Amino acid sequence: MNLRLTGHPNQHPVPPRKATPWSRMAWLFLLLIACAWPLRAQTPAPAPADITLGSRFWVDPAGTASIDDVAGLPAGELSTLERHQGFDLAGKALWIQPTLPTLPDGQRWYLALTASAFVNTATLYQRQPDGRWREQVAGDHLPVAQWSHPDQTPVFDIAPGADAQVWLRLSNAPAPTSPRLQLLDERELQTKRYWSFLAIGAYLGFGLLVLFLGAVHWRLYRDRAFIAYCVYVACMLGFQTAFTGIGGLFFWDQSPRWNDMAPALFMLWLTASGIWFVREVCALSRYSVRVDRWVLVWCVIGLLFPLVYFTLHNSLAFALLNLYGLLSVLLSIGLCLWAWRHGQAYAGWLFLGFLPVHLGYPFPALRSAGVLPDSWATQYAVMIGSAIEIPLLLYILHRRAKDFSEHRARLRALESTDPLTGLALLPVLTLRLRDALGRARRARHQVGVLLVELGNHADIKTEFGREAADKAMVVAAARLSEVVRDLDTVSRLDDTRFAMLVEGPQQTEDIRRLAQHVVAKGLETVPMIGPLVSLKLRVVTAMPPDGVIDMANDTPIDENRLLARLARALDRSADDPRKVVQHLPLPSRSDRPSDVMSASTAPPPATIPPAPPAEG
Repeated sequence: MNLRLTGHPNQHPVPPRKATPWSRMAWLFLLLIACAWPLRAQTPAPAPADITLGSRFWVDPAGTASIDDVAGLPAGELSTLERHQGFDLAGKALWIQPTLPTLPDGQRWYLALTASAFVNTATLYQRQPDGRWREQVAGDHLPVAQWSHPDQTPVFDIAPGADAQVWLRLSNAPAPTSPRLQLLDERELQTKRYWSFLAIGAYLGFGLLVLFLGAVHWRLYRDRAFIAYCVYVACMLGFQTAFTGIGGLFFWDQSPRWNDMAPALFMLWLTASGIWFVREVCALSRYSVRVDRWVLVWCVIGLLFPLVYFTLHNSLAFALLNLYGLLSVLLSIGLCLWAWRHGQAYAGWLFLGFLPVHLGYPFPALRSAGVLPDSWATQYAVMIGSAIEIPLLLYILHRRAKDFSEHRARLRALESTDPLTGLALLPVLTLRLRDALGRARRARHQVGVLLVELGNHADIKTEFGREAADKAMVVAAARLSEVVRDLDTVSRLDDTRFAMLVEGPQQTEDIRRLAQHVVAKGLETVPMIGPLVSLKLRVVTAMPPDGVIDMANDTPIDENRLLARLARALDRSADDPRKVVQHLPLPSRSDRPSDVMSASTAPPPATIPPAPPAEG
């Protein structure tokens, strides 16, 4: 796939960059998985006996038969499980008689219903030496805390000394049931639990970390896509917690109703939030308002469909649930590719980010449809895919938000900079000058203010034209920017003059040297205009606030009066070629009426001409 990063202004090319902390975190996580997996493979894992195949079973069509009725069935009524298969048990019950080997005394044995975290009821009957049936219960219609052996999946202990005749009754609706039975000793059961808790705990911990980072990114960038991402990750964690049985074991072990509802509820909210996330990242409203509205309606359907599903709770509602999940996967793929074709660069990357979950989705989907039996893949494929997908989506969102933030910063900069020279506009200069004068008055130090004029601008315009004169202004702006610090401000006032604010504290000698440096930079030739053309710059400086504005705290600061005084001084020295650099004296209060205009007669800001628009 050729993912071009061009098109819409908000999808400008993304240049290669150094690895960010988020990319390093993602690669480190994947590296740890790659390093830990061989260690797991080398660990002497137990080999539990799968006793599913070869077991005999009978389906009770009414679901009302008792254990005595089933135990008395003739052998011809029973069938043999020759392959792993699914059973649609709506209104029915499945009875399985596993064939148990001879169990040695001295250790405890367990029959585990693996790879199936949820069935409505699971009851194990084992005949005791006195002829009575020992009953053990589990299932979603009973609080996990009241199971005979609370665990992720139904687990029952087998007494070695009892009769080998064991019956397991299963019921579940509306989803099909495909049992998988394993016989484990106590050590094998504990090892299986430890590995499951380790894997799921690591997944949930990493998911919560990524959820926190997503919330931090939202606070940082104020991008709604991060809100959708956080909702999507939260629903994914909730779905995996319910689907793997960890939720029923640790979080809602006293609520059988919620244990039964949680997988379907989180599945619907997960798919709806995923489509909402795609909508936000792909910015569908930019390309089609109609498509954007239909997608929003689709998200609302997924949000509200649990009310319909749990009200009906039949095979039709279950089929619609699976159909909604399948269509949502296809819709997310289609929207990503459609937006990418319309120029949304990050839609293509989003498609690749969702790919791990899309590849793992068919396993639980086909299991729900009864096509695949319960297995390790049907229970953990989506969790493995989401463990890869979640950090990838966060990294994609981080790159997208960073690029858009830089783009918005450039747009904001255009609003406050001169289009010809790139310098700050006059309102920006006056605002910063006012703040600098206020700080100088409070701290009792001085700042430097320079007014620079391009003296030969008219000669360059007459000899070389308007375009050359504009180039001279651009070169002058660049050279003035080179001689100041990053915290100082340079602004263009009109076609020939610039103002420079040098933040304090400053000494008079420093400003004098800076003025001489400015004149010297102008004497360098400008080859783009002519081989012998240089810039003749004239400078007038002042060291406010001493003598220029009143130091009394109750006197308002008037930065316009300062700029007007510098402009008049520069006008008076226009005909004197010797006054290339002029330093204004610090007048006393008695000298101020003759040299500085009073506040009542000071010209308004409009007397300083605004920067004209660039030409050429």
